[in-house]
Amino acid sequence: MNWTKVIAEAERNCYPTNIFPRQSHIMKISTLNPVFRKFCILLFITCTLSCSSAFAQQIVLTNPSSLELRNAQAEVTTYRGTQALKLTEKEAGPSAAFAMVKNLTFRNGAIDVDVSGAPAKGAPESARGFIGVMFHIQADGSHFEKIYVRPTNGRADDQLRRNHSTQYVSSPDWPWERLRKESPGVYESYADMVAGEWMHLRIVVTGTNASLYVGDATQPCLIVHDLKLGEKEGAVALWIEPGTEGYFRNLKITSEAGK
Repeated sequence: MNWTKVIAEAERNCYPTNIFPRQSHIMKISTLNPVFRKFCILLFITCTLSCSSAFAQQIVLTNPSSLELRNAQAEVTTYRGTQALKLTEKEAGPSAAFAMVKNLTFRNGAIDVDVSGAPAKGAPESARGFIGVMFHIQADGSHFEKIYVRPTNGRADDQLRRNHSTQYVSSPDWPWERLRKESPGVYESYADMVAGEWMHLRIVVTGTNASLYVGDATQPCLIVHDLKLGEKEGAVALWIEPGTEGYFRNLKITSEAGK
């Protein structure tokens, strides 16, 4: 941002007459007391930044009424010493379980959340503790983008499994099987993680691009340049695959203003 131009704009526009139009005799800001003049300029700059900045919303997961559950059971509990939302499937079967945030639409910005996923008791051997985030969920509920992790793969004694620790998919036309077959290694990657332990996920979305950051990493471990639904907006949900016992906390959704 060019601060010289911003301050110059403040000089031109910060007139008390803009606030009190009938009091035209009040002097221009440049003739005011220096301290008050600085205050007015800072106020103008703050308003300018506020109008162009992102809007962050902290979602209170300890209040399940803010979520719409789909084939899921939600319970507020204490997990590893902190309050969290526990999510499990309501009915066993192939359908995934998720909790959609009510009254929220997301297009571009960032989704931050702490997750902990592990295979549930009695889960099949193929269970990986699948857990993640759905976004751009359309009204029909069947079209959405999703980025998730396979926690048990993070430290597997098998490099190929490790390479499948993170995953992007797009429902309904682009499941992981198709993406892996047609574009091996492009929509999944490795990231260090441990099943049953907390990890931070940060998903950044801009247009048809999405990036996943795991833990406190400053660089993404997964980059997607062609979100299959295109430039969309829609709901956001916390997601688990059948056979997962999942925990979530500290959900924050930051939407870019005007985008």
